[in-house]
Amino acid sequence: MAAELPESNLPVELWDGELVMSPSPTFRHQKIVTRFYKILDAWVEKHQLGETAVAPLDMVLTERRVTQPDVVFISNERLGIIDRHLKGAVDLVAEVISPESRRRDRIDKRDLYEQHGVREYWLIDPEAGTVEVLHAENGAYQLAGRWRHGETALSRLLDGFEVPVAELFSEK
Repeated sequence: MAAELPESNLPVELWDGELVMSPSPTFRHQKIVTRFYKILDAWVEKHQLGETAVAPLDMVLTERRVTQPDVVFISNERLGIIDRHLKGAVDLVAEVISPESRRRDRIDKRDLYEQHGVREYWLIDPEAGTVEVLHAENGAYQLAGRWRHGETALSRLLDGFEVPVAELFSEK
């Protein structure tokens, strides 16, 4: 189904075969996405670990499930999933939560990503001012940590990768 859709910058996902359109993200949402992406991309590039990308980009999990995560990381071992779209689960997904996406990001996508083998899921919540990292252990997500302003979020998947929470939510 994803391959049949025309190229678009609109946030569109496929859930159980149904197209779900979201409102376009706010400026602040996109600033946070960009900040996280820049930090992750620089770190991955420095350590030559794989590839990163930012939405809109389809991650095709099944014929009836396609998402567009805000930021993704694909390890060198899994670069084969990169085609016109991502054909399978990436290693790390980061979603910036907006009021409209809170339930989908925290519950629906969490369950979907866990089921399909996304190894680490970052939930960046501007409203709460938190960053949560869920790390897959034995096929189930465990909370690696929840960090607030003044703290530094850490990855379990990417040893040494850290993100100062204040840097993501800065108004500058």
